Amino acid sequence: MLPPVPVLSDYGISPEYGFLPAELPLERLPDPYYNKWEAIVANLQGLVLSKRLRGVIERLPILSTAGLEHDSEWRRAYSLLCFMAHGYIWAGDIPSERLPAAITIPLIHVSTYLEVLPVATYAAVCLWNFKPLFADEHVDNLENLATLTTFTGSIDESWFYLVSVAIEARGGPILPLMLTAIEAARVNDSRTVAACLRAFAERLDDLGTLLQRMHESCDPQVFYNRIRPFLAGSKNMAEAGLPNGVIYEDGTGKEKYRQYSGGSNAQSSLIQFFDIILGIEHRPTGEKKDPASESEKEGTGPPLKHNFLLEMRKYMPGPHRRFLEDVTKVANLRDYVEAHSNNRELTVAYDACLAMLRAFRDKHINIVSRYIIIKSRESRSLSRSKSPVAERRKMDIATASRQDKNDSSNKKKLKGTGGTALIPFLKQARDETGEPAIDSWARRVMNRDFSTRGQGDFFLGKEEATDGECGLAGTWSIDENVGGICHY
Repeated sequence: MLPPVPVLSDYGISPEYGFLPAELPLERLPDPYYNKWEAIVANLQGLVLSKRLRGVIERLPILSTAGLEHDSEWRRAYSLLCFMAHGYIWAGDIPSERLPAAITIPLIHVSTYLEVLPVATYAAVCLWNFKPLFADEHVDNLENLATLTTFTGSIDESWFYLVSVAIEARGGPILPLMLTAIEAARVNDSRTVAACLRAFAERLDDLGTLLQRMHESCDPQVFYNRIRPFLAGSKNMAEAGLPNGVIYEDGTGKEKYRQYSGGSNAQSSLIQFFDIILGIEHRPTGEKKDPASESEKEGTGPPLKHNFLLEMRKYMPGPHRRFLEDVTKVANLRDYVEAHSNNRELTVAYDACLAMLRAFRDKHINIVSRYIIIKSRESRSLSRSKSPVAERRKMDIATASRQDKNDSSNKKKLKGTGGTALIPFLKQARDETGEPAIDSWARRVMNRDFSTRGQGDFFLGKEEATDGECGLAGTWSIDENVGGICHY
């Protein structure tokens, strides 16, 4: 007997807004008991700029979470504590290896309640950190969105978060749409399946258009040097100044170092839902497709093999994580389309979804190249003109790449805020997206290598050796532990 198709309301997921909360995020905790938290976050930029944030937080009393009632209040508290925690760690000239108990004790409690890890996740900075400007307009409209909290107070940082919020909102209706497709496939209603897939492909195209709007109001220079350092976690951050991670003080004196990935778009449940519903298999970085590895259990999505993706689910709210697990058990569209490969309408619609998702990932790679890869190279070049004292003054994820410039004995990995290498997995994830294509021509087109080497092209300049691949999307690492699908 087939397991039941998940019901969105059972997981607190909105059919209109998807993984965004159906109840808008609170702009302030209603209980005045938490005014101290709100006051610090309201003045976060000034406290960071004046280098007084750590002192203020160290004088903060340990507040109980007993006054938090509704889920919206718990989410607001989580977001506040995460911004304070990352501000405390990264606002100084060198990162702090310890978080005071006034932050960690309530943060751990709130995180346990929300079933999410105690670090600034995608949920903390995007899903639960926005408000509409006009109540009668939809939140998938970027011109109707504002952030509640930022580290820098810049338009660039707000825009960076809000593009993701708009993508989540625009992608929300895809969830009930594709659950309908699963039901239709079970009763062999190919017309409904094809109609759902066509609508899915069109919506994916919309999401790609939204993603490309990142360039409008988020400057790469500001992002790389000012915003990105605050989003870094404590995992794989030795070069950025956290070789062991961070100690979350609890007053016992027996605390151990913790290591968490920072905020990452790989923590978006929406993107993993797309892969599950289309039957896309992601393998450990560098591993080639094994024909014998196809799902043996009919009517289920392919098993999640990539440890990084599985790891990123721990950073999703618990109900969202369980939803993905339950959808995997019922995903049947790839098998259904393969079984009806003679139905042209069906196969074209399915392959169009793969093509649109692959194009979305191409656009993402372009953004990573512009906002991180190019900026890291510029930083290395600019750092040559700085005195050694100036270069040592600040240590974080942005300066780490400059500090590696003279290390010829070991090729360092340019890391994302989640502590992962940026490019290899992005490229492999894009290529894997086209693998399930039903039509042989569509599969051949989607799996073609369109990369250029830049040879003989004056405008691309000299090619740089990067383990066999060159250009902006060159290979930086093939270490499975440092893969990444949606890092900015």
